[in-house]
Amino acid sequence: MKREAIKKLEEWRKSPRRKPLLLLGARQVGKTWLAREFGKGQYQEVAYVRFDKSSVMREAFDRTDVKQLLEDIQLICGVEVHPGETLIILDEIQECSAALSSLKFFCEEAPEYHIIAAGSLPGVELHRSIGFPVGKVDRVMLYPLTFTEFLTATGHERYVELLRKRDWETVTRFQDVYENLLRNYFYIGGMPEAVKAYLETGQFVQVRKVQMGLLADYRADFSRHASEPEVVRLCDVWDSIPTQLADNKRFVLADVVRGAKSSTYRAPITWLQEAGLLHAAYNVRQPQLPLSGYRDEQFRLFPLDVGLLAAQAGLPSAVLVEKNAVFGQFKGALTEQYVFQQLLAECGQHPYFWLAEKAQAEIDFLLETERGVVPLEAKAELNLRAKSLRSYCNRYHPEKIARTSMHSYCVSPYAYSDTDGTSRSCTLLDIPLFAISQLPVELTD
Repeated sequence: MKREAIKKLEEWRKSPRRKPLLLLGARQVGKTWLAREFGKGQYQEVAYVRFDKSSVMREAFDRTDVKQLLEDIQLICGVEVHPGETLIILDEIQECSAALSSLKFFCEEAPEYHIIAAGSLPGVELHRSIGFPVGKVDRVMLYPLTFTEFLTATGHERYVELLRKRDWETVTRFQDVYENLLRNYFYIGGMPEAVKAYLETGQFVQVRKVQMGLLADYRADFSRHASEPEVVRLCDVWDSIPTQLADNKRFVLADVVRGAKSSTYRAPITWLQEAGLLHAAYNVRQPQLPLSGYRDEQFRLFPLDVGLLAAQAGLPSAVLVEKNAVFGQFKGALTEQYVFQQLLAECGQHPYFWLAEKAQAEIDFLLETERGVVPLEAKAELNLRAKSLRSYCNRYHPEKIARTSMHSYCVSPYAYSDTDGTSRSCTLLDIPLFAISQLPVELTD
């Protein structure tokens, strides 16, 4: 499967300020495959070390002598390590805290060697207080396959190229094709093993088996990294996510456990975020740059992957038979999850949201651009009523606003009245859900 993150690894390889690279992400997002595929294509040799399978290597890294470590790697891997020609991959590095700490020594004493350390977020985060190489590593975060990566993986790369050309007239002619593929993505999601199951069998039931297995593995991780009381609270939060996204516009602790104290659940929520299983979008009091400076304590939690959310919610594959059925059941939650996921992984945005006083209006996502803050409304179908957008415009007079839905691409003037009755207008960008990857470019034009 072609992953766009490999371009970041290529940039890292060429950088004159290269440091050992930490390739991070939740479990099963494809870190090992990406590192090995990169090594195969860019280097003469790959020295691959997997710490959860080699006690010898774990013991070797108890030493801090870089020269001796390099000799041990060569002996155990059977590969001669040459600077710039050999890629050293330290996989499952969270299983060896000494190896994680050693990245500092490689950075300072042997920067000519190319090292990628791959690890799952829960384990790596646990080592932050015991020798984490702060400032001595580069980072790349890997997420599930985006929709455009899914299109490429399923043999529809020509449709990706069409989107990148932004030939909207032609895109509109093939809108039905894009919508069908998007419905598949809503169900399958971007976890590599789920996509692989679909490619190999074409059966959604096999996809769901993979997804349920992944969900079970994540729950098992709770027990590996947390105490028994903490595991209960982790499960409380994790199990509440489908309902929270479907019913609320922000995370409501009372809907997890009646009468629970926020202080009790702060640590479990943080753990799930650090594990990469949940991502938070925060409310902002004022839509001004930087948005992080205006956030408050209200937040929404989005899970790792839209397909896993569909599985966790029990969405049956039969909904794919009827057009738009997937948007009719659990439609708002899936749509907003999908948009958040693409903004984060493909558009380089960690969006916020805006909730008016007394919840009279809400903007699903706020984006930071060079021209200021842009509000983005996400609609599941063709419902283009925009009361919240109008309310936002009345208050803040944006230059540009955006909406993503199943409507075709369109740029048009948007007229509204100010609070004192003055007529105003701004530019409204309507961009199809399946084309959300092109939103950053459209907003800068």
